[in-house]
Amino acid sequence: MTLLHDLYDIGGQSPWLDNLRRDWLEDGRLAELVSMGVRGITSNPTIFANAISGQDTYDEQFKALMKDHTVESAYWELAITDIGNGLELLRPVYDASDGEDGFVSLEVSPALAHDTEGTVRDARMLHTRIAQPNLLVKVPATKAGVPAIHTLISEGRSINVTLIFGLDRYDEVIEAYISGLEALAAAGRAAELPHVASVASFFVSRVDTEVDRRLEQLAGGSGGSGSGDAGDPAILALRGKAAMAQAQVAYQHFHAAFTTDRWKALDAQGARVQRPLWASTSTKNPDYSDLLYVDNLIGPSTVNTMPEATLRAFADHGILHRTVDADRQAARDTLDMLKDAGVDMEDVEQTLEDEGVHSFAKSFDELLQTLSDKAATFT
Repeated sequence: MTLLHDLYDIGGQSPWLDNLRRDWLEDGRLAELVSMGVRGITSNPTIFANAISGQDTYDEQFKALMKDHTVESAYWELAITDIGNGLELLRPVYDASDGEDGFVSLEVSPALAHDTEGTVRDARMLHTRIAQPNLLVKVPATKAGVPAIHTLISEGRSINVTLIFGLDRYDEVIEAYISGLEALAAAGRAAELPHVASVASFFVSRVDTEVDRRLEQLAGGSGGSGSGDAGDPAILALRGKAAMAQAQVAYQHFHAAFTTDRWKALDAQGARVQRPLWASTSTKNPDYSDLLYVDNLIGPSTVNTMPEATLRAFADHGILHRTVDADRQAARDTLDMLKDAGVDMEDVEQTLEDEGVHSFAKSFDELLQTLSDKAATFT
């Protein structure tokens, strides 16, 4: 038993791995992490780009695929192969947890982030192609993504909602989930409610990166590491607090939404809550604790998806306490202080959403170019 097992057994939080690589599937590294307590795996276009571009374990399959596939369709075959192997590895966790964990996530094409119909079409295709109960198809929480989420949930499909950066959009995601389940039940398919799973992936560390930058500008000094923190000390004191406070308030929104009479009617039919998932939880600022976004966001019915280094760091020296709602007023007060200091959190949300969509699309395009270059060597 490790501290990762205790995180779930005592803290009620499921530790997931934010990475999927074929060599780790083949050499037992992923199996080792599962034995340490990892209960799920997430992926995204950047993760697949790094995996496929950075190793030769995909070359044999890719070369065979290029005999009768386009580069892009070959990519999806490579990704689906890895996802399938990951699903097989995690299936015992899924079965033992009665469908609570054991999931592997695969994202729709980032080119569809602003295309509702395209997102629904591709998500349906992935669920049909893979057809495993522990698959989560990732859909971004863009304005176009939210109605797609409602539609997919209403069809009984399990969804990982990704790229959530703010509270307003998170509320829309919760509504899309609950109303989607209500539509599923109203269509005479209430028996399927227990088999629909969803997580709402709230990105964390990127919020501090953006807010800290704005705080340093508002403080009137550079405020950077080694700068002597020139500037308004009251404003600079808010650095490193925005992401944690916003996530903690998001948990309050989660608790409020899933304790209403409206939810209890679905719960009575076996529906599962849409758990908040803390994503982007590796610490980007070396001045902050390496477990800032893990130790301070522990609570029941949550997921924290971490890169390997952060998982191993928590297993080594994590602090296991219920922290996500330990001081609810303090979290709200921090957001108020940020507003008073001049930080527009809604603008932060939109900025980070735009950057996230662009980053994943860029990674996807670069990956396809890498594969195109490699395919050219086969002729």
